Amino acid sequence: MKKNTQTYLWLAFYFLMVFLPLVLLMIFPRPEGREFLREVSVALGFLGMALLGFQTIPTSRLKFFTKLFPMDTLYTFHHRLSIFTFLIVLTHPILLFINNPATLQLLNLVTAPWRARAGVIAVIAMLALVVTSVWRELMKIKYDIWRWVHDALSFLAIGLALYHMFKVNYYMSLTHQKVIWLVLTGIWLAIILYIRIARPIIMIKNPYKVVRVQEERGQSWSLYLKPDGHEGMSFEAGQFAWITNESPFIFRENPFSFSTSSENDDKVIGFTIKELGDFTETIKNFKPGDTVYVDGPYGTFSIDEHLCKDLVFIAGGIGSAPVMSMLRTMADRGSDQKVTFFYGNPTWESIIYREELEELEKKLNLELVHVLERPPEGWEGESGFINADILKRYLPQNYKDSTYFLCGPLPMIEAVEGALHKLHVPVLHIFSEQYEMA
Repeated sequence: MKKNTQTYLWLAFYFLMVFLPLVLLMIFPRPEGREFLREVSVALGFLGMALLGFQTIPTSRLKFFTKLFPMDTLYTFHHRLSIFTFLIVLTHPILLFINNPATLQLLNLVTAPWRARAGVIAVIAMLALVVTSVWRELMKIKYDIWRWVHDALSFLAIGLALYHMFKVNYYMSLTHQKVIWLVLTGIWLAIILYIRIARPIIMIKNPYKVVRVQEERGQSWSLYLKPDGHEGMSFEAGQFAWITNESPFIFRENPFSFSTSSENDDKVIGFTIKELGDFTETIKNFKPGDTVYVDGPYGTFSIDEHLCKDLVFIAGGIGSAPVMSMLRTMADRGSDQKVTFFYGNPTWESIIYREELEELEKKLNLELVHVLERPPEGWEGESGFINADILKRYLPQNYKDSTYFLCGPLPMIEAVEGALHKLHVPVLHIFSEQYEMA
């Protein structure tokens, strides 16, 4: 089955499951005498509950989903849909209060029945979810702590919202509604069990051992791993994986792009990691023989995933890691495909892979364009930031037909995408990997 067909089928299934309870509510006979606003409120409650439950899918890293959709797209979808879901859920009680102001007394958690208490606390949990997610960095919440809080609030909101629905027991007294909600709950529970139990067990049963840690320029380190007691994994150049040196049940893993060739016969996989935080600063302390757990591969950011004519890579700093994986893979394949690589860095001395890139220029049909923010004295290359003018000077004549791969910090990605749009490069020819998914 073609990838596009699979994509459309999964999207259709996702939205069918989200809207099915609402559709059933509309097509089956309903009790007479119910006020319009009350019915709209119930419909929004059903829609909000379905959306809340299916928020487990975009960030679940289910392989059949991540093969079709870029991970950064799934995370962006998850973030935006979460806010929309909260607004839908919040509108549910507001319409009830407008329809019948006497129902405001249900906000009193001391005197209200438990079904109402559950609904109120679920909404509060959702509000806390949105606030701590949108403003996590501003609130200076560490990622691993936030993730535990995020999971706890998610489970609390879903559990209490389901309790609220079943205890109200109006439309839920109808057999078809009970069946569909039990099925949906079963799907959500299965996803949660896979994420929290099955996947960590799989990672523990398939550990990796550190082969070596190699210092690179730009405060970066390349970590090389080999499978321990299993066949390892196959990946496409440009993909990434989550890694941790702690128990997978702690859920404190971090995503990094493969930087090694996908054509390696020795099953050794490698990641180049820049010192940017608590975990990344410990990479240099890893020793040969240390155990590391890897969950992957993920991502569609790969030359093997897209029809490519001439290739244009644009990266900043450590964003070169997946690009190196693709260049090394092309070298191992003996490719003669035309490649232009725009590589932005602060200084000449901070350029990761500098010497190897010079060697790859000789092996491949590669034009390397360094762009330095603070160039050394006598520098004759490009300086500043990658922009439309710099791109136009080096892009091939048929640049609108080329395939573009962008990787780096979000501000850089947005700036370069703007430059490419200015040059009228078709959007469908541009693929990006952003390093801000959480």
